[in-house]
Formats: sequence, structure tokens, C-alpha cells
Amino acid sequence: MESIQAIKQRFGILGNDQKLNRAVEKAMQVAPTDISVLVTGESGVGKESIPKIIHALSHRKHGKYIAVNCGAIPEGTIDSELFGHEKGAFTGATQTRSGYFEVADGGTIFLDEVGELPLTTQVRLLRVLENGEFIKVGSSKVQKTNVRIVAATNLNMAEAIKKEKFREDLYYRLSTVEIYLPPLRERKDDIHLLFRKFAADFAMKYKMPTVRLEDDAVELLQKYRWNGNVRQLRNIAEQISVLEQERNINATILREYLPGIGSNLPAVIQEKKKDSDFSNEREILYKVLFDMKSDLHDLKKLTLELMENDGHKNVKEENESLIKKIYGNDEEEIIPEEITDEQLEVLQITQQKTPDKQDKYYFAEEIEEEETLSLQDKELELIKKSLERHNGKRKAAADELGISERTLYRKIKQYDL
Repeated sequence: MESIQAIKQRFGILGNDQKLNRAVEKAMQVAPTDISVLVTGESGVGKESIPKIIHALSHRKHGKYIAVNCGAIPEGTIDSELFGHEKGAFTGATQTRSGYFEVADGGTIFLDEVGELPLTTQVRLLRVLENGEFIKVGSSKVQKTNVRIVAATNLNMAEAIKKEKFREDLYYRLSTVEIYLPPLRERKDDIHLLFRKFAADFAMKYKMPTVRLEDDAVELLQKYRWNGNVRQLRNIAEQISVLEQERNINATILREYLPGIGSNLPAVIQEKKKDSDFSNEREILYKVLFDMKSDLHDLKKLTLELMENDGHKNVKEENESLIKKIYGNDEEEIIPEEITDEQLEVLQITQQKTPDKQDKYYFAEEIEEEETLSLQDKELELIKKSLERHNGKRKAAADELGISERTLYRKIKQYDL
């Protein structure tokens, strides 16, 4: 029997991490049997190597090996691809077609991204695993197949089962033996080794000198999280090999190619900041509207207070900050904008969901009437009341409202009072 190192060399697997070696060892041990295997691990860790090892070391090595990316096949055609179809089974089925399970009879099928299979297809797959039977789409004839199934997924299967996106019975049939491949960030000692291998390959491919990392760049390479794992590392090595004139790469240069640290490459997608408050413009709009909600509520309270307490001397002082927020400073002379019907509807819903029960000015019968008014209507009513109280004297009304006489004059003209 070949050694682990010999198998890794044969299938192009680099690294000496203990978890990686254990995964290869399990693949070698399970290969001679017909046990179903589930390979798990993050995207980009190289899960496709394990089924190749299993097939090559099994008694099926002379049979067909077919790799199927379940996530890349449309839901409407996945059953036809896997199990075949009869002529006329659906629109476009102009002839009978054999599926992968029929073609791979006596060999091995690798179902990559098996967690993406539709539930109806999962039922068909379970039947194949249990008794080797399947039925073509559009047929009633039961057919037999003798295939070894190796599946792979980067999903959290326990979570998928909990959300009823994956059948629990199918999971247990697929994972008779589970082989886990560790992410690259858990293989720190292998990262530089892999980079050197990729750099050498690209130097040969593009006929240029091999790039080499300086000590500070190696340290940065090992500290980086590598969310895309080996696939991402290979991509970075290729970018640097092609784009950099300098063949000795230091940390400053390397940092430009690492997403989340700093990149000048449009092809590299920056990682989102974890502390970002918003994910899109709609959320920003909602945040602004919800902030305005409290101001609208306070303005309603001020309006009621003025209506119920004519001549109250402390009205201006108590609400000076609110008035400034609405009208702006006299120097700036900010004109409040009208709230659109859509924005007001959002504010109405929020106001109704979270009423301030401790507010003595909150009355259930008044909310329905008050909430239908726009901020402009409330402003107009406030100005009218103040002018009435002071018999049309603009200076006295402006002082009570906390705005300049000039601003009040402009409002009178705007509202045609």
C-alpha cells in the first residue's frame, strides 16, 4: 500500500498539516470498500481531490469516474442529468438519454455541492443509495445501477437539516464515513509552501522569473484569514506573478493584493466592514426616517402643548432645541422639507408600533387624526396659532416660535397667510 506522502504527491496535494494527512489517510482506508463518503470543508480547500483518491484506490478504478456539480445544474433538469429521461418526457426531449447513474454503472460518481440538490431529487438519490434503483424521467421502468457515491459540501449540514433544506435520512446514508478538510488558516505552516509552488508554476507558464516573498511578507501571508482558502491563495500568487515588475515581494506590496487589507485591483472584492451600520441604500433611508419619527412625535407634542396651554411662558424655552432642529439656526435659515407620503407611511407604522405610553400628550383617539398630517401641515397650524395668540404681531409670534422675524415672514408668504 502506498504511503500518505506518495498519495499526496500522486494527486498534487501539498502540505504536512496533521488534519490534512488524516483526511488523506481516511480516504485511503475507505477506498477498497463501497461505503458512501461525505467530504466536508469550506469552499476552496480542495475537496475534489478526495473522491479521486478513493476511486483510484478502489476496485472500481477501471470503471468510469464522473464528477457532477449539483449547484451548477438548473433545478428543472437535474433529475434528467442524473437519472436520464425518455423521449417525449418533456419539451425538448427529442430522444432517450442516459443519466450519469446509468453511464457510471460499475464506477464512481462524485456529487459536488450535494447540499444544493432539490428535495425531490434527494428522494430519488436516497433510493439509489438504499437499493441501487432509479427511474428515468418520463418512464415507469425501474432500472438498476452499481455505483459508488462520494459527495461533498461546504454547507453546515446540521443547519440545513434544521431548516428542512436537506433530508436527514439522506445525510446519514451519504455520511457513512465523513472526511473533513481543514481551512487554509488552520494550516499556517503550509501557506508559504503552497505559495512557492504556485509562484513556480506561474513563472513557468508565463515564462518569467519566479516571485519570492520576503520575511515580512511571509508573516503577513500566514496571518491573513484566507476566506477563499487554497483557491484564493493560488489566485493571489497568479496576480502577483503577472502584475509585479519587482520579483522580491515585501509586505507592503503583498498587502495591496489582500482583500480587506488594501487592494488597488478592481478584480479583487474588498471584504465588507463588520461594523457597518447599513448594507444598502434602502436601510440608510429607513434609518433616516426612523430618526425623523421621534422628531415628528415631539413636534406633535409641542403642537398639543401650544393648543392646550395658551400663553404658557415656558413653551419656547422647553422646546427651544426641538424648534431649532426643525427650523435651523436663524443664520442658516433652513426651510423644512415636506415629507413624502411613502416616508410618512413608514413613520406612521413605526409610531403605531412603539407608542410612548408615558407621554401625557399621547391619546389613542388623537393619533389616528394627527398621524395623517404632514410635517408641513403641522408647521402651518403652529404658525397660525401663534399669530392668533399675538393678534397678528409677527415679532411676538417669531419670538415665541424661536425663529427670526424674517423667517416667519417668509413662512407667511409661503403659506399665503
